[in-house]
Amino acid sequence: MNRKNILPILLAASMVSGLFANTTFVQADEIEESEASVSDEELANEEAESAVADETDDRIIPDGITIEGISVGGMTVTEADTVVADYFSQYDDVEFTLSANDQTISATGADLCIGAKNSDVTVKAATYGSYGNFGERFKASQDLAEGRTKDFALSLGVDKDGVILYLNSASTQVNDEASDDYLTRENGEFVFHEGTSGVVVQIEESAAIIVDYIENSWDGSAATIALATEVKEPRGSKEELAEITDLLGSYSTDYSSSSAARKNNVANGVGFINGTILYPGDEFSVLNTITPFSAENGYMLAGSYENGTTVETYGGGICQVSTTLYGAVREAELEVITRSCHSMIVTYVPPSQDAAIAESGGKDFQIRNNKNYPIYIEGYCDGSNAYFSIYGKEEDDAGHSVEYETEITGVNVQATTWVADPNVPLGKMTTTVSGHTGYTARLWKIVYENGEEVSRDVYNNSRYNPSNRTVTVGIASADPNLSYAMLQAVNTQDAATIAAAISIYAPGVVNSTPFEITPKYSVTNPTTDTTTDNTTNPTTDTTTDTTVTDNSEI
Repeated sequence: MNRKNILPILLAASMVSGLFANTTFVQADEIEESEASVSDEELANEEAESAVADETDDRIIPDGITIEGISVGGMTVTEADTVVADYFSQYDDVEFTLSANDQTISATGADLCIGAKNSDVTVKAATYGSYGNFGERFKASQDLAEGRTKDFALSLGVDKDGVILYLNSASTQVNDEASDDYLTRENGEFVFHEGTSGVVVQIEESAAIIVDYIENSWDGSAATIALATEVKEPRGSKEELAEITDLLGSYSTDYSSSSAARKNNVANGVGFINGTILYPGDEFSVLNTITPFSAENGYMLAGSYENGTTVETYGGGICQVSTTLYGAVREAELEVITRSCHSMIVTYVPPSQDAAIAESGGKDFQIRNNKNYPIYIEGYCDGSNAYFSIYGKEEDDAGHSVEYETEITGVNVQATTWVADPNVPLGKMTTTVSGHTGYTARLWKIVYENGEEVSRDVYNNSRYNPSNRTVTVGIASADPNLSYAMLQAVNTQDAATIAAAISIYAPGVVNSTPFEITPKYSVTNPTTDTTTDNTTNPTTDTTTDTTVTDNSEI
């Protein structure tokens, strides 16, 4: 062989030898990848997604790597993420004018969540040389080994989810909401009022417009973007609302003995609900309608239940509003979505006929119009009573009627704590903390057709906690022996012993506080099985009530 041919052969052999020496492990990887049927690109994407899920990524980016011309070699992925964020911060203060409905919203690049479209760029930088095909990986490794640099370009992008979140709030500045057709009830008659159309921003479509413009057309300067809008027509019609002619159900409760502040709160809450129109399928939340409970919203401080005691809160008494509406809803046979009883018994309705409201505890009264026609809720107060009436179109036969019966299934009489008071005359009793008897109860719905009972189902179940009362007993006397004897009797915490001591040592004292508590209600059917399940009738309130007391029921 001549010498001219030997040199190329030796050089080729050397190159092949070096190539295989450097890439044996790569070929092994390729075999494993083939067996697992996972592509290089998929592996790289998995790495990128994994890095996003972690709070920090300590993988080191090789020397010689730049991102948009900025050196990131030697940095961790997390540190490089900060560099990328800093790069896009140049757009944070760029002004955008979003136009809709002949009005505008002033936004900034930060509001529109401008950042890197290729958010995995830092992971790609850290793993450079470990993804791509065989040739690409080999070339990348050789470039880095021989000191050649690699620059990763940044692609301008927008976080669409962030834009949607921003528009959900900002669009209220330009939305012109439609006003539905509505009714008022004047002098016992319904008066129709025509609504108006409105124009509202279409959030999803507008977010897509913003993303497309910034990523594909924007030059980096201040810009105006027209948002997508839609004309919203008022719901209802004069003909549809004219169907509301019949009284479907009504209910009232007495609050004549309430304080002036509580009376104000009841009337205020009723006023918020009065005039509500629910179309078929519409849902209604009392809590959302009558809150916030604040002086600015017309409420005063009045008594409410909190942690087993009575406290003064804004809106105290509002539960009587939801309870009164609950009565009308039962009579109209509307669907009850959510109802809770009070943590302790109330006096203005029988057990299981109340509906508590507790903003902090999440107790709400929610209903759904399960009728085929709209309904109208009328509410008013006369200073002594609260009233709700529900109007619609009667769909039942004339012989159809319903009744509701409360059954007391358990009684838990509250305990009494007796306290000796050396500043009160001997034997004089004073109730300082009123207690509540605890009850378990259920409400039955009874349906009649032409005067005959056709069904009797459990409508709800309720549990009311007991709360202890506190009674002070005077032990003040000129005779220390009598004071001591009365103190000893009080210390027994036994009602009979205390009663006997008062009759002996202070026979002339007149007390209105009873020694023993007589519950207002007793078990209705002591021998009746109390394990009946709730009915699954969709118009029946079947919610078994919770009795958590660490909230304010007002």
